[in-house]
Amino acid sequence: MPQAKILLWYRCDLRLHDHEPLHQAIEKVQATSGQIVPFYCFDPRQFEQTSFGFPKTGAFRAQFLLESVADLRRSLQAIGSNLLLRQGLPEVVIPALGKQLGITDLYYHREVTSEETAIETALQHALQSLKVEMTPFWGQTLFHLDDLPFELGKLPELFTHFRKQVEQQSTVKPALRSPTQLPSLPALEVGMLPQLADLGLKAPIQDDRAVLTFKGGETAGLARLNHYIWQHDRLKVYKETRNEMLGADYSSKFSPWLALGCLSPRYIYEQVQQYEAERVRNDSTYWLVFELLWRDYFRFICAKHGDRIFRRSGLQGIDIAWKEDWQRFDRWREGATGFPLIDANMQELAATGYMSNRGRQNVASFLTKNLGIDWRMGAEWFESLLVDYDVCSNWGNWNYTAGVGNDARGFRFFNILKQSKDYDPQGEYVKHWLPALSQLPASKVHEPWKLLPVEQQRFGIRIGVDYPSPLVDLFKSAAANETIYNAATQTG
Repeated sequence: MPQAKILLWYRCDLRLHDHEPLHQAIEKVQATSGQIVPFYCFDPRQFEQTSFGFPKTGAFRAQFLLESVADLRRSLQAIGSNLLLRQGLPEVVIPALGKQLGITDLYYHREVTSEETAIETALQHALQSLKVEMTPFWGQTLFHLDDLPFELGKLPELFTHFRKQVEQQSTVKPALRSPTQLPSLPALEVGMLPQLADLGLKAPIQDDRAVLTFKGGETAGLARLNHYIWQHDRLKVYKETRNEMLGADYSSKFSPWLALGCLSPRYIYEQVQQYEAERVRNDSTYWLVFELLWRDYFRFICAKHGDRIFRRSGLQGIDIAWKEDWQRFDRWREGATGFPLIDANMQELAATGYMSNRGRQNVASFLTKNLGIDWRMGAEWFESLLVDYDVCSNWGNWNYTAGVGNDARGFRFFNILKQSKDYDPQGEYVKHWLPALSQLPASKVHEPWKLLPVEQQRFGIRIGVDYPSPLVDLFKSAAANETIYNAATQTG
C-alpha cells in the first residue's frame, strides 16, 4: 500500500477530542507509515465587510479564534506534531501545499452554508489534476446526519416534530477520544500565528463588567465545562437560571467553544449523561441537551435549504417591506433606544462580544417588530460582534424572530416592559450596564420616561439628556409593523 500523506484541514473544529477526520487519518497512516499534516488557513475573506458594511469578524471573535488556533497548535505539539498555518484563500493555498508536500488526501469537516461550500467546490476542481482525494466528514452536530430517522430532504419544518422523531428513533454516536501521539511533520516552515493587527483589527478592551472572560481553545472549553457541570454543580438548575442575564454561571456559556468546535456536542452530551448517573437527572439536565438539539436543527435546516436562510424573505419566502433606517439602527446598536432592557443588552454586546439568550430574543424582536428594520442588518451586526457566532444558529434565530423562519408563528413580538420586570425585577442588570439609571428604584428603572421632573431631580437624571427618550411607542410601533407583516403574508 502506498504511503498516505494526509492534509488535515481544520476549520470550525479546533480540537483533538471527538474529531473523526483526525481519528480516521491516524488509522490510515498507521497502516502505511504515512504522515498527517494538521493545517489551518486564515482566509482574508473572513476579515472583510458584510453586505451592510460591518467588519465580518470583529475583534472579540477574531481574538477568540486566534487563541483557539494557538491552543490547538500547543496541543498538537504536545503529542509530537504541529499545526501548519497559512494566510490566503484555501482553494489556492491547499493545492499549492498539495504539490509541495506530495499530499495524497485531504480530510476535513464539511460545512453547509454557501460561502463555505463554495470553497469546498472550488477546492474539488483545483485538486482534481493533483489526484488529491478529498474526504469530507460530518462533525458539528450532536446527532450525525446519517443517523437521522429521515432523509435530509424530508427534515421536518417544525422543530418539535424534528425533536420528537430524533429523540425516539436516533442515538448519539460515542465521542472519539483524543490521540496521545501523532507522527511528526515533514520538514517545512510551519508559519506564524497572525496578530490582530495583521487581520486589520485592534485588540478589544476588556470590560470588567463582562459576565465571563471568554478565552479561546479546547483547553479553556474543557475547563469551562468542568467548572460549570462538576466544580460548581450548576447543571441541576440550568433550566431555572438560563434566562438570567447577570453573572457567569446562570447558563453554561459553552456556545463560544461550540461555535469554533473547541468543544464537541457529543462530548458535552456524554458529560451530561455521566452527571445524570452520578448526581441527578432532572428537567435541567435534559434542557441542556434540548438546547443542543436546537443547534442541530438549525444546521440541518441550512443543509436542507441552502442559502434561503440568508434571503430577505427568509425560509418562508415572506416579502415584508423592511426598512433600512440607519439612524434608528444606530440608536439600536449603540444601546440608545430609551428602553433600558434593550440598551443594556446592546451595550453589553458592544463592550464584551456576548449577550444572554434572553437578551438576544428581546433586542431582535425590538429591531424587527418595533422598528421594522431589515432583520439581516441585525443578523450581520451579531455576526460581527458575537464571540459565539455560529452561522446556522445566528441566521436561523433571526429568521425565527423576524417571522420569516420555517418555525415562526406569525407576528409575535416581545413585550419589552413585561420581559424587563419578569427577568430583571430589581433592575440589577440594566443598572449594571446603564450607570445613568443606577439611582432609580426598581419600580421606576424599566420605564424612566415616566419620571416626573421632580423625580428626575431627586434621582439625578435628565431624560433626553443623561438617558434618551424612547425611540418609539412600544405598542403603537408593534401594531404598525404587524399591519405591514399581515399585508405581506396575505399577498404572499
